[in-house]
Amino acid sequence: MKSINVGILGFGTVGSGVVKILRDKKAFLTEKTGMEINVKSICDKDITSKRNVSVEKSLLTRDASDIINDPQIDILVELMGGVEPAAGYITEALNKGKNIVTANKALLAQEGQRLFTLSRDRGKSIYFEASVGAGIPIIKALREGLIANKFNSIYGILNGTSNFVLSRMSADNCSFAKALQEAKDKGFAESNPSLDIDGIDSAHKLILLAYLCFGRYVDIKDVYIEGISRVSSADISYALELGFQIKLLAVVKKEGDALEVRVHPAFIPKQNLLASVNGVNNAICASCDLVGELLFYGPGAGQFSAASAVVADIVDLTQDIKAGLFRPAFNIVADKSIKRLRKADEFESRYYIRLTAVDRPGVLAKISGVLAKYGISIASVTQKQRMKAQVVPIVMVIHEAREKELRAALNVIDHMDAIKERSVVIRIEDV
Repeated sequence: MKSINVGILGFGTVGSGVVKILRDKKAFLTEKTGMEINVKSICDKDITSKRNVSVEKSLLTRDASDIINDPQIDILVELMGGVEPAAGYITEALNKGKNIVTANKALLAQEGQRLFTLSRDRGKSIYFEASVGAGIPIIKALREGLIANKFNSIYGILNGTSNFVLSRMSADNCSFAKALQEAKDKGFAESNPSLDIDGIDSAHKLILLAYLCFGRYVDIKDVYIEGISRVSSADISYALELGFQIKLLAVVKKEGDALEVRVHPAFIPKQNLLASVNGVNNAICASCDLVGELLFYGPGAGQFSAASAVVADIVDLTQDIKAGLFRPAFNIVADKSIKRLRKADEFESRYYIRLTAVDRPGVLAKISGVLAKYGISIASVTQKQRMKAQVVPIVMVIHEAREKELRAALNVIDHMDAIKERSVVIRIEDV
């Protein structure tokens, strides 16, 4: 029976989960694959702290070159996170003839195009199922299961931390700060959660989905990104009153000859399945020409959810090696009808707007007049009870408008003497 040796860079939460699965399920995986998968070496800066799996000290190293330069290691599993030094290690490993498994979405969003090209040149594979949706097998589904389809759009809830925060705010009517602290206490958020709550993590994942579905590699600077830190418990309550839930939504879709790529909070109708995705769960809705709409749902975070996807990639690679096959990470065919990326000021949507205004006659009329000047039509408007002396929230729903005109109008409104805080604007998505 042929053996496959694996070297692992990164022995943190996911790395230790991978080792535990490969140890605990070794006989099970061998029976399924006809291959024996061995963990030959594990590299981490910290090789003394206790994990949930025990390993022989001889397997542990602090030096990545011990794995990269070992000719007996067939597959390098990169679970360090961050762009460097991970990108350098993967480059070296590919040049040394190793196949790669990674869960590193930030790395692939920034360096993926170069690394995928290098892997093809070297006749080696890069597998990355755990980089989007953790245990949800979305990469395999898009790349293989839906290969005959052309894609119209992808709508996704791609970040478990942000989804947990918004879910708690909705369920308990608590503040953003309180919900975020709970996420930290439960281990769902890092001590510095900015990548998650600012939308960056979702953007990294969206870049990979855009490349898979449309053949266009988008630089992160060209992705419209807006986080959830300005969403208040009041906005959550008003959304519920209007029949919506607020989610951090990642969107890539075709609009004519343009590709629209964006991450931002959105009002989603309660009856839509994405509105019921709560906690750390993720969901991806794919719209295709042949099968219509598909929804992929499951835990988007957690040690064994992500580790399960990493092990699946390792097993796929063992089968390739067994059969003497090379399957490039992408068989990308660019959608030639896409000529450009759509700019943010071209986006069109319905909108929720919350204004904080002095409670006096004529203010609402002035606001309506400014909106009318920019061709923006109001679907509904509600003046809520006073939050504090002489100040009231005004909640509006706007008919479909273009981003450019809406932002111009709000810039004027926000500078009015009667407006006491910058307006809150959230798109309404009829997913």
